[in-house]
Amino acid sequence: QVQLVESGGGLVQAGGSLRLSCAASGRTSIPFSKYGMGWFRQAPGKEREFVAAISWTGDSTNWADAVKGRFTISRDNAKNAVYLQMNSLKPEDTAVYYCAANAYGSSHSTAIHTWGYWGQGAQVTVSS
Repeated sequence: QVQLVESGGGLVQAGGSLRLSCAASGRTSIPFSKYGMGWFRQAPGKEREFVAAISWTGDSTNWADAVKGRFTISRDNAKNAVYLQMNSLKPEDTAVYYCAANAYGSSHSTAIHTWGYWGQGAQVTVSS
């Protein structure tokens, strides 16, 4: 089992920045470095949607068109952590952001059902 815990959410004005962190832990035969990691978000009344992902090799990343050029995903295998740097935030970025993991996952896995582990979510609110 892999446990994922997000942190770093909060309230920010439009145009501002936030950095989300996701810490992975748990007993697993597969080390963290072999997990593809992703971020999804869910706004009130909407479906959960893909935001960004990084492959287990760390050499491939993918973003949703809505965040391309503003958000950056990175990972630190030594800390069992993945990050989402969010810049130039907009009110429409307001959502609960979820960290996800998938063993040997690709950055191109954008479908929710392809991700095996999820965090509890972190609220991000962008005021206009």
